[in-house]
Amino acid sequence: MPRRLLGAFLVAAALIGLLQACAATPAKPGTAAQSSALVAGARVADWQLSHMDNFDYVPASQFRRDTEAPRDWIQAAFYIGLTAYADAAKAPKYTDAILAHGQAEGWGFDKRPRHADADATGAVWVWAAARTHDPAKLAPVRARFDTVLASPSSVDLGFEAKPPQGGDPYCQARWCWSDAIFMAPPTWISLSKETGDPRYLAHADSEFWATTSLLYDQNDHLYFRDSRFIAKRSDAGAKIFWGRGNGWAFAGVARILQDLPKDHPSRPLYEALFRQMATKIVTLQGEQGYWPVSLLEPQQTPETSGTGFFVYGLAWGVNHGVLPAARYRPAIDKGWSALVSAVEPDGKLGWVQRVGAAPDQVGPDDTQLYGVGAFLLAASEVSRLSPAPGSAAQP
Repeated sequence: MPRRLLGAFLVAAALIGLLQACAATPAKPGTAAQSSALVAGARVADWQLSHMDNFDYVPASQFRRDTEAPRDWIQAAFYIGLTAYADAAKAPKYTDAILAHGQAEGWGFDKRPRHADADATGAVWVWAAARTHDPAKLAPVRARFDTVLASPSSVDLGFEAKPPQGGDPYCQARWCWSDAIFMAPPTWISLSKETGDPRYLAHADSEFWATTSLLYDQNDHLYFRDSRFIAKRSDAGAKIFWGRGNGWAFAGVARILQDLPKDHPSRPLYEALFRQMATKIVTLQGEQGYWPVSLLEPQQTPETSGTGFFVYGLAWGVNHGVLPAARYRPAIDKGWSALVSAVEPDGKLGWVQRVGAAPDQVGPDDTQLYGVGAFLLAASEVSRLSPAPGSAAQP
């Protein structure tokens, strides 16, 4: 990690930690709030599981083929959310659905050996191995990551350069876009925890901070989606901080902290970054509880996948004593109510921005698997919150 960035986060850790950490204690779950969040999660999870054999609701022009790919990031993001929800709900049918998915796929990966989007699937396989006490499920994950460790890439993280014949940018051999923070390092760190092999954690830590050094804006405390957006401005002249892109990053840091050892030397830096982002994120929430597709442009369309990731991250922070409930609970409750209001009577989640890399239009009928994954992550953590003082349980 560059000395300049390291110093900035050490200062942030000291200042923000003094203000927040002393007030942050893990929340105790309340039965009513827990039940209501789990009920909402069940409705959304059940709708999605009932549609895993038919994705006709996704227009062919909006990455339907990618949606149908069982080992790619779109389905992986859903199953990551489902793993969290299965743990919270303690309902065997969700665990069974995850295990059936893994068995059908042979615990394998797609053909991109270094791409973070494919790494996301590994998080589901590591979860399954841990829950079934079956290390054999880890063999494909370990083989994949060991190949990377045997010959780590040093390609520049600039997103612009692509092969002449087309295909992924060269930099996607590493984690050169904000989405990758959710997809890859939590998987590497969870594998390190499950196997006891420190090499996976060391690689994730190094690559995370390389990405953050490039894409994290030290003034606005948000991530650019990739290097193309650092100098780019919207038509209104604002920096372009994509809502879901920052949701991926914020939720990714929460997932990193979930499995990062308490005594790891980088932990204060991750916590400082997480608190710094949280402080900024709550100031950008809309009146209805959603976050907009472009975070510095509140007039832009509200959207549920980014909102789900933000609610998850904030609730995780409160539940784990990283963020003070008194400061962040209002934003969590407001965001959760907004998410629930976007669920149709049959359980379909709407207002999910389609696959993309930047702010875009979104409508009430738009849905996608990663939006459901974000909702389930949020439900899993909201279910663990204690009831807000003087308020009824959230619907």
